[in-house]
Amino acid sequence: MRRALPVLLLVFVSACSKEKAPSPADTASAPAGNAGASAAAPATPGPPPAQPGASDPPPAAALASPGAAVTPPVPAQLPKVLARINGEAVSKADFEKAVTAIERQNGQPVPPTERDRIFRALLDQMIGAKLLAQESKARKVVVTDAEVDTRIAAMRKQFPSEEAFQSAMAAEKLTLDQVKSDAKQELMIVKMLEAEIGPKVAVKPDDIAKVYKENPTAFQVPERVRASHILITAAADAPADVKQAALAKATSVLKSARAGKDFAALAKEFSQDPGSAAQGGDLGAFAAQQMVPQFSEAAFKLKPGAISDVVETQFGYHIIKVTEKQPARTVKLEEAKPEIERRLFEANRNREMQAFVEALKQRGKIEVFI
Repeated sequence: MRRALPVLLLVFVSACSKEKAPSPADTASAPAGNAGASAAAPATPGPPPAQPGASDPPPAAALASPGAAVTPPVPAQLPKVLARINGEAVSKADFEKAVTAIERQNGQPVPPTERDRIFRALLDQMIGAKLLAQESKARKVVVTDAEVDTRIAAMRKQFPSEEAFQSAMAAEKLTLDQVKSDAKQELMIVKMLEAEIGPKVAVKPDDIAKVYKENPTAFQVPERVRASHILITAAADAPADVKQAALAKATSVLKSARAGKDFAALAKEFSQDPGSAAQGGDLGAFAAQQMVPQFSEAAFKLKPGAISDVVETQFGYHIIKVTEKQPARTVKLEEAKPEIERRLFEANRNREMQAFVEALKQRGKIEVFI
């Protein structure tokens, strides 16, 4: 649980900033819902994807964002107040909480080499969030108690129990009244933005057709297979006796699989890949370049229903079963349309939100002290 300001940063203002949303891991996200995508690629220690989202063709070429400009350095010692927006401060304490929230979300600290870029982008987003909150109050946007209660109920559902919800509030040193206040402010901004930019972001059918026509290679899906695997881990630099024991275990499991024992049951019992074992080893569908070469080479040689020999990679020893082969194809316009429309809508929304925030910046008094 986080205070409203970081929530607003991550949900709204990241779209308004000229910088990309701050992230220590600057990875691409896979497009959702098109080309019949299956389960996500396996987590380490299973074979990792080489290209996030490569299994489905994104209509990205016409929607790409320009790269960021050179970023001025941020001082090692931050001042108590980093900026003032119409007299309202962005404090060091609030900024550091926002940094912590981003690090928690990304599962790693901000890399020193990225500190200046991420901190500058974050401060810009906090300025935007302050401006949006101030503007929603100036416009006297109405949010009812019932709407706030609905929002709080939705937040509670994100926790396994009421006790977990209360524990999360206690960990963040928040009261329920504070959470409700934050939720109300969030809803005020949502309503204001819907009224301000909602009518301007509709996607026209001609725009969808244009993206499809002008980006033919973006809609080429390479050959893919759907496979399951059983992994017996052994690091590449493990001692010889450890590797030999892992190989012996994998060979024994392979013998059971070829004797007719259920592959999914064997995966649940023996596989040491935490990303797929619980699913019976199922990795979903993937293209060759998404897996490490030894794994892909073995998988793509198999016919549906066939089981590989033991395959060694840097993660250990794998037994692979292919369940389906999908030939290379071109995604048709009707199939690609929902994803193109979603991305165009997001691009339109982000453009309008950025313009709205920039207008607020032009009218406001903004002082930055770093």
